[in-house]
Amino acid sequence: MELKIQIALIAAAFVILITLMGITKKITRKVSLVKSLEPHRRKVVLNSFFFGYYVLFFTAIIIILGIELKELSVFLSSILAVIGIAFFAQWSLLSNITASIIIFFYHPLKIGDKVRILDKEFDFVGKVTDITGFYVMMMTEENQKITIPNSLVLQKGIEFLK
Repeated sequence: MELKIQIALIAAAFVILITLMGITKKITRKVSLVKSLEPHRRKVVLNSFFFGYYVLFFTAIIIILGIELKELSVFLSSILAVIGIAFFAQWSLLSNITASIIIFFYHPLKIGDKVRILDKEFDFVGKVTDITGFYVMMMTEENQKITIPNSLVLQKGIEFLK
């Protein structure tokens, strides 16, 4: 492929990347305003989406530059094997990040809510003080700070108290 065409395609891919990032920022800003969510939660979600966009961008660059798929597939399969083993070893970490995104967009839980985690072994009642990328932080009525993994928040029932 001619150099000028490659440069034009790379520039177009970059413009698409910037456009997607801008649209994602606007959508997450609107969702966070409607649901009265904390700015740091929006940042976690944005970073997750941006990572995906960067992967797509660099994939497009590799295709535009004409790197042979045979060589690239050997390299990527090696990298993905290592990453897959790491994620399998850290599946709870990945599930908590995914749960954080789901909580951000679809769950009614907000900072300041008084809730009860409905679990046989742990019956926690408290006020939500923070929601991070991995944990929901609560302050119990006995002034104990409790961290609950985001994946557990999605798996267990939550009773909203007044």
